[in-house]
Amino acid sequence: MAYISDKNTVKKVTPELIKAMKGNNEKVACLTSYSYLTAKILDSSGIDLILIGDSAGNVFAGYETTLPVSVDEMLYHTRAVSNGAERALVILDMPFLSYQCGVNDAVRNAGLFLKAGAEGVKLEGGRQIADVIEKLVGFGIPVMGHLGLTPQSIRKFGNYALRGKKKNERKLILEDAKILEEAGVFSMVLEKIPEELAQEVSESISVPTIGIGAGRFCDGQILVSEDMLGMNEEFKPKFLREYACLATDMRNAFNGYINDVKNNDFPNQNEVYHNPKE
Repeated sequence: MAYISDKNTVKKVTPELIKAMKGNNEKVACLTSYSYLTAKILDSSGIDLILIGDSAGNVFAGYETTLPVSVDEMLYHTRAVSNGAERALVILDMPFLSYQCGVNDAVRNAGLFLKAGAEGVKLEGGRQIADVIEKLVGFGIPVMGHLGLTPQSIRKFGNYALRGKKKNERKLILEDAKILEEAGVFSMVLEKIPEELAQEVSESISVPTIGIGAGRFCDGQILVSEDMLGMNEEFKPKFLREYACLATDMRNAFNGYINDVKNNDFPNQNEVYHNPKE
């Protein structure tokens, strides 16, 4: 199968290309980044979309939830990631209270994120933010939606359990997906919902669905990079596949360095500078 997003042929991934991938039956590969070096490695690997997630609050800053993450913090991460990404589409999670307080705030903050280097924004929620999404899209700001488990609503639900278990909730999620499509999103994340519901949503709308814990039938997948690299030893959900064990590798490297310093093995004679010869 020929991939329309092949890194050897596509110089720049755009929202329109992400939408076209669904029609081409090509899965969209997405991962998160909060730093320049990670973004640079992701970009050179051929990732389609880099999400500057407000999950930075958890894995970068150590917050219990994503709620404390500020606009200023996300602007910092946006500048760092955009400096490292040339080919991949860079989308920014709008943090809590940066868009919920009205259209004007949402447009202003989204504009700040685009000025910092983001190429679109992601908003959590359905019908309650449809007017905000319409306005952002109307101003030329690409928007990704997010349904199912919405971490910014953790205080409402009280946990990170599977969403869409009850018939009424499944109906609302399906309706919200169609509302977001009509509002103009170019794609949407479906988080931690039953695979059957994710399949129904994916087959009911024309824009790509990006799953995280939403099964095999989404149009793409996303994980937090630190999780799939095995850096987060306390987070092992069912949907997570680890592709490396960097926590172990890093600890071994740090221990090796500490031992070399303590034993006066670092630096050695090849790692020092000397006075220049006269």
